[in-house]
Amino acid sequence: MMSMPEAKSFDIAKLEVWDAYKRVKANRGAAGVDEVSIDKFDRDLGKNLYRIWNRMASGSYFPSPVKRVDIPKGDGNTRPLGIPTVADRIAQMVVRQRLEPLLEPIFHKDSYGYRPGRSAHDALRAARSRCWRHSWVLDLDIKGFFDNIDHDLLLKAVQRHTDCRWIALYIKRWLTADVVLPDGTQQMRDRGTPQGGVISPLLANLFLHYAFDKWMERHYPTVLFERYADDVICHCDSEAEAQSLWADLKVRMTQCQLELHPEKTQVVYCVDANRRGDYGVKRFDFLGYTFKPRQSMNRKGKLFTSFSPAVSDKAAKAMRREMRNWGLSRLSRYDLGELLALIRRKIVGWVRYYGLFHSSTLQRSLKTLDFHLVRWAQRKYKKLRGHISRAWQWLSNLQQRAPTLFPHWGAAIRTTGR
Repeated sequence: MMSMPEAKSFDIAKLEVWDAYKRVKANRGAAGVDEVSIDKFDRDLGKNLYRIWNRMASGSYFPSPVKRVDIPKGDGNTRPLGIPTVADRIAQMVVRQRLEPLLEPIFHKDSYGYRPGRSAHDALRAARSRCWRHSWVLDLDIKGFFDNIDHDLLLKAVQRHTDCRWIALYIKRWLTADVVLPDGTQQMRDRGTPQGGVISPLLANLFLHYAFDKWMERHYPTVLFERYADDVICHCDSEAEAQSLWADLKVRMTQCQLELHPEKTQVVYCVDANRRGDYGVKRFDFLGYTFKPRQSMNRKGKLFTSFSPAVSDKAAKAMRREMRNWGLSRLSRYDLGELLALIRRKIVGWVRYYGLFHSSTLQRSLKTLDFHLVRWAQRKYKKLRGHISRAWQWLSNLQQRAPTLFPHWGAAIRTTGR
């Protein structure tokens, strides 16, 4: 007698779990509270994936607590990051792959964060172009956004776009899962979605789609903006318009159980060669770049003042701190090729991200690395010990022979904007 297939409460295919696993594995990531890494998960892959599918399909899936770690920020503070277990990341990816195709078509064209086919560079290009066309910026900072998302409002938004019961059910369970703090204590949550979860960026975009994007379309349809998750820049044609928008957004954020940061939110005047005045704030930071008046060169080779972006002082300081922490002078046991292999990937990442505009500013910031290379060479080669000028000459000769050897050298940084 043939056995009947086991009936499940929810229609979730095993293939969905498999596809979700492949995406999570490609992203790697640290282990959660259960200390199970991707490699450890793979040791009993079939059993582990079946358990996830079986529990999700039957409605008996409950997530583990989220492990919180504090990530250093460029300003010396930390940013809390929530790390779900590998199994929970796979389960979240199953839901994300169902929900994302429903939400992507309705999201705003100027929402750039964590969306397929969009990037921080796209947002930066749009911001630069609009600063040239509009004289004023409202630089928004939503205080503790990810920690303060209202669960009821978020679930209401989810249910507006899907009637799939298990999607809403599991999202609610993820939102209310306990957090294990670095000291080992466990904390309950009644609001917020921890940064670091697979589903969190999509939920954050959905929340701000209604809290901000759609509200802007209704109440300020002529004001252009760029939003990258909770980082928002609005372009206005007058100080009065920017101040009015600020006042109205304070009320709007309160309605959505959020708050604009009173000190970090600011109105900025985009000073350039054609804009005069002595307004107090003439710069803002956005996605690791500082926008401010800079000397630029036009197509005829003449200098003029342009309001444009370059790597921010905060980002440059963080890079210099990280380079110091490498302790290159203590790595004289490595040859030059081995040393380069250790740091190349990080430098390439910096150059590719921060070299988009005014790459000469980035090049100056990364000159710190040359000082560390000189110190490394003095420890590595006996003939250079105690001879700083000779060590610098060694580096200069190396740069002439191989100008693209280190990614931060001039030949490897191409200026793509001014």
